Amino acid sequence: MSRVRKKVSKKNQDKSFDKYALYRRAVQSPETDVVFLRKVYRDLRKKDPRVMREDFCGTFALSCEWVKLAPHHEALGVDLDPEPLEYGRANYLSQLKEGQQKRVHLYEANVLKAALPPADITIAMNFSYFIFKTRAAMRAYFAAAYKSIKADGVFIADLFGGSLCYDENEEKTQHSGFAYYWDQAGFDPVTNEAQFHIHFKPKGQKKHERVFSYDWRMWSIPELREIMAEVGFKKTHVYWEGTNKSGGGNGVFTRTEKGESCQSWIAYIAAEK
Repeated sequence: MSRVRKKVSKKNQDKSFDKYALYRRAVQSPETDVVFLRKVYRDLRKKDPRVMREDFCGTFALSCEWVKLAPHHEALGVDLDPEPLEYGRANYLSQLKEGQQKRVHLYEANVLKAALPPADITIAMNFSYFIFKTRAAMRAYFAAAYKSIKADGVFIADLFGGSLCYDENEEKTQHSGFAYYWDQAGFDPVTNEAQFHIHFKPKGQKKHERVFSYDWRMWSIPELREIMAEVGFKKTHVYWEGTNKSGGGNGVFTRTEKGESCQSWIAYIAAEK
């Protein structure tokens, strides 16, 4: 499973082991993600967005790519954890041009309570909002997301599922210089709670176990769309990933009202205010 993020383990403090750099290479695709986000907004609103708010932003790689995408773009990054924010400042923000840096605004804050300027797009990526395990908690977050966007704003969240999410398994993906492991460690069908871990093994090094760990509830597309409607979103749209020749995801997401049964799938929900 790709594109997941974070509760950071306190292990693996070796300075030669850069967990955030490996995470970005294995899990994220911020350069293409921001193009997709802009496309969705254009698709639904027939105009260009300007301000993007990145909830659970971590190292805020998407915010940095957003301001690089157009000279009028601004980004608001929100996260409670100071460690990835500091990493992003040192490794991503510092690489931007001075004018671009001024258009990235970071907030060490709770996404449920952060009082920020309204955005054209608010995003919850890498399934981070799955930390909300009850309907009431998810409803509170979606209500906060609703308030965070302008009158013609769009809220976009990704999600994943499939039969593999219910079985203990470990999936290995080989990258240049390291191996990435997505570990499905457990699932409770009574609560729909699941545990996941990310491991890395750099070439010539030991395997670093549980570099990132997640304790989530697995939410379905209908559940989330219903809650979005309850908090005031007028319309919701599903963007479903296509399939490549080998049967895996091809990275192309198309708006649809009909998916397909897969062992593993990724989709987006876009909600219009």
